[in-house]
Amino acid sequence: MLTPIVLHTSAVQFFPAPMADIVIRPSMKFIKAGYICALLVVCAAIVVHYKYLVVQYPDQRYPYLPIASLLILLWPIKRHLQRQTVKLTLAGDKLRYETGLASKSMRLIQLPKVQDVRVIQSFWQRMFGVGDISIETAGENSRLVVENLDGPRELAEQITDAATHTGSTGLH
Repeated sequence: MLTPIVLHTSAVQFFPAPMADIVIRPSMKFIKAGYICALLVVCAAIVVHYKYLVVQYPDQRYPYLPIASLLILLWPIKRHLQRQTVKLTLAGDKLRYETGLASKSMRLIQLPKVQDVRVIQSFWQRMFGVGDISIETAGENSRLVVENLDGPRELAEQITDAATHTGSTGLH
């Protein structure tokens, strides 16, 4: 989008408006599926406990099986926390990759230095519209892989377009 700037009443120049920051996080699709599966296991454990175990062993009313099955919820909770520690931000002519929860690590990539953006999708990732993106840049530590992103093809095109736009206009 171009924003008009009036220098004089007779001349109007257009300058590109600054692009809004785009924040990208890994997909929640597999994490939600993990929560659903874990809750189904907990519900099954409750049913088995109260329909079968309490009937066969009336003296053992303490629900050991349902309580033990709650441990299965730790897996999607762990994946959810890991998701919150990864953030990719496309801001202007920079790509910022941040990781960490308590201690943070940040990698800043200048978009004109992006040489190649690849989309990698397994069968299951393709089925759910999720994929990994590999970004290669000039210089040391030239590859960055971000896993399980929603709409990876569109995102790769967006990064490539932003890299060629900033590279061709000379914005640094």
